[in-house]
Amino acid sequence: MLSDIQIASNADMKPIYDIAAMLGIDRDELEPYGHYKAKLSEKLIQRTKNNADGKLILVTAINPTPAGEGKTTVSVGLAQAMAHIGKKCVLTLREPSLGPVFGLKGGAAGGGYSQVVPMEDINLHFTGDMHAITAANNLLCAMLDNHMQQGNALSIDARRIMIDRCLDMNDRALRNAVIGLGGKVNGIPREDHFRITVASEIMAVLCLSSDLSDLKERLGNILVAYDMSGAPVFARDLKAQGAMTALLRDALKPNLVQTLENTPVLMHGGPFANIAHGCNSLRATKLALKLGDYVVTEAGFGADLGAEKFCDIKCRLGGIHPDCAVIVATIRALKYNGGVAKDALREENVPALEKGMENLRTHIENMRGFGVPVVVAINRFDSDTDAEIAVIERVCDDMNVAVSLTEVFAKGGEGGKDLANKVVNTIENEKAQLSFTYDVSQSIKEKITAIAKKIYRADGVVFTSQADKAIAEAERLGFAGTPVCMAKTQYSLSDDPAKLGLPRNFEITVRDVRVNAGAGFVVAYTGDIMIMPGLPKVPAAEKIDCDSEGNITGLF
Repeated sequence: MLSDIQIASNADMKPIYDIAAMLGIDRDELEPYGHYKAKLSEKLIQRTKNNADGKLILVTAINPTPAGEGKTTVSVGLAQAMAHIGKKCVLTLREPSLGPVFGLKGGAAGGGYSQVVPMEDINLHFTGDMHAITAANNLLCAMLDNHMQQGNALSIDARRIMIDRCLDMNDRALRNAVIGLGGKVNGIPREDHFRITVASEIMAVLCLSSDLSDLKERLGNILVAYDMSGAPVFARDLKAQGAMTALLRDALKPNLVQTLENTPVLMHGGPFANIAHGCNSLRATKLALKLGDYVVTEAGFGADLGAEKFCDIKCRLGGIHPDCAVIVATIRALKYNGGVAKDALREENVPALEKGMENLRTHIENMRGFGVPVVVAINRFDSDTDAEIAVIERVCDDMNVAVSLTEVFAKGGEGGKDLANKVVNTIENEKAQLSFTYDVSQSIKEKITAIAKKIYRADGVVFTSQADKAIAEAERLGFAGTPVCMAKTQYSLSDDPAKLGLPRNFEITVRDVRVNAGAGFVVAYTGDIMIMPGLPKVPAAEKIDCDSEGNITGLF
């Protein structure tokens, strides 16, 4: 059996101009990065802005487990399958972060015969967007520290710096640091922190900006610190937004690539869903809707995280809505949610599957609560038994939800044709009417409580004294009327990763709240969620290699 990277290396890729031509994109509307990837120009966005929108399909999932669900693989396979049934489809995905690529999770370009290519480029430096975001973030931090060093005309309080440095790599040793040591010429000594680039506010800003002018305004609105009197200091006060915009000028342009079956893909932006808002850029999604009759997009992790933020943040701010939601699950992951140990997941266990189905039912109910029709995609494995499949089909039938057994990993688009037909049928026969979890005019606490109770099924919310103080500060500064981005473990509907399935009799604890004024939302931190992940005991980096001819191995 070939590995993902071997399959990708054998791909019959078309020149990027040919992929663009499939969508009616002219050669002068492309900015090529080699033969197989390109940036899409502002000229294209302006030319197509009055086109009718296609239908938007959101791919989400149950809560992820160590067994994996293959959500990106199903997204890619579904887009390929749409072409198999004669539909003009565009796939929009997030860009991978180097942290997971070299850490535990691996790459984020799909798998098997449902991948986005060139896979090596995409999982490594791609078109440089991540590096541009990192540079813009760290430029702002450098200008802030330099301002304090050069006389501190804004009277910035070094104890109340609100922006962290970032790095697109998992590095636990940098979570907390002391900078400015070594004498007067080396800056003001203070405590500092690093977060992974995909959890930076600038990543969120890039993914929610409509154009360069909007990007510059949002960058200027980033809350960087407070002064000695308690007044806010923004990036515009440091005159940083112009240079940051220059660094991000090209990064704002969506990237065009292709699947193994030459389906067009707009891959752009990459915020994590457990510590950020978990969706590809709004620009890429809106452009794809102008270029295709159907658009497949993905939200990170389970529907309690990525899909909630897709609806409550991205759709609200962007004026878009999904016409159908595909919830991806695997039988082995549902058994894990039902209490089966990871090493026993290949064994038939109908009672555990029945128990684990509570997690799937909850996500179906949640998506219907958003007013979005649902199709369930079971990412099939050879260990799935007829008795287990029958449980899935019975539960979905009871809930009046279409279910499809997909084999897109092994068969590519051909293995997803049934799913594609059921998605199209659902869109044609069930009308979506998007509704939100909360009204933005509610208080910050009311919005957090609404998410906790309606989406997570929590009994209530506990706010620490630090969270209370931060919420009061945010509302005093005028940020009460913004959406809320929850930072929460992806492994559970609760804030405790050990509580699987459908947890009961629990409360969500909010330990802190931060204002992301540039992005246009506040972030609520729950549990022990980390904004800078660490590497596992055996990182994936140990298996990645490059030979003397430049051939890369070990990526997955």
